[in-house]
Amino acid sequence: MKIASLAKDGKFVITAEVGPPKGVDIKEMLDDAELMRSRIDAINVTDQQSSVMRLGSLAVCRLLKEKGLEPVFQMTCRDRNRIALQSDLLSAYVLGIENVLSLTGDFVALGDHPEAKGVFDLDSVSLLVAAKELEQGRDLSGNELKGSPSFCLGAVVTPGAEPLEPQLIKMEKKVKAGAQFFQTQAVYEPEKFETFMKAVQHLNVPVLVGIVMLRSAAMARFMNRNVAGVHVPEQLIEEMDQAKNRTQKSIEIAARLINEMKPLCQGAHIMAIGWEKRVPEVLDAAGL
Repeated sequence: MKIASLAKDGKFVITAEVGPPKGVDIKEMLDDAELMRSRIDAINVTDQQSSVMRLGSLAVCRLLKEKGLEPVFQMTCRDRNRIALQSDLLSAYVLGIENVLSLTGDFVALGDHPEAKGVFDLDSVSLLVAAKELEQGRDLSGNELKGSPSFCLGAVVTPGAEPLEPQLIKMEKKVKAGAQFFQTQAVYEPEKFETFMKAVQHLNVPVLVGIVMLRSAAMARFMNRNVAGVHVPEQLIEEMDQAKNRTQKSIEIAARLINEMKPLCQGAHIMAIGWEKRVPEVLDAAGL
């Protein structure tokens, strides 16, 4: 099931994500994924998120596929050169994984192995190019393949970036390279998102707005200080600060944001970051 096809058929696409564990105990992760069955269209599997060594995304994608869930294979360029990246794309295809999200990846200094060497042989645009070349039956060196894969390729964009122009230029490059859908960085300002969507409507590509659940006012302030292109308005911070039940307030805010931006885009990507069990509650509150 390809995400872009769902969106082009007029469905408001809902995706969420799970993070592989740091270790091999996968029960909680699979339980969280199971809770989202029938509520979402696909589940992103993060790839060494925040440069922290974890169980591999490809293995988890296959486990989800075996359970009848639709995975989105996130691929970062940080840890692998073009040989390994192309090999993993071929591996994903033969394992039945169609949806792939291309990411450059965080710097290794942010993670738990800061002494590691970042690879960055390719970036998110050239990884898309590599995937399209494989689909055409050849690798990046022009060598012919014995059988070619077929993917639904996705990419990431930051609608709240200031200035916005570099994001628009990069997004156009990603579309030309083969991106068929976009999932965005967290958005908390519907007005800015509307401006962004008007600026990219000529690209005619599905956009799933990113919704990160706020765990606290402190988390919101941290993102404002440290996450480029993301701004949580003071009004939302005050709501979290004053909430008697922060969990319920977080669910309420996430649902409100989805409903405010639903008319502007083709779907929503919910990033619960440890609150995966709450995703069904967000969808209930949003009437989805």
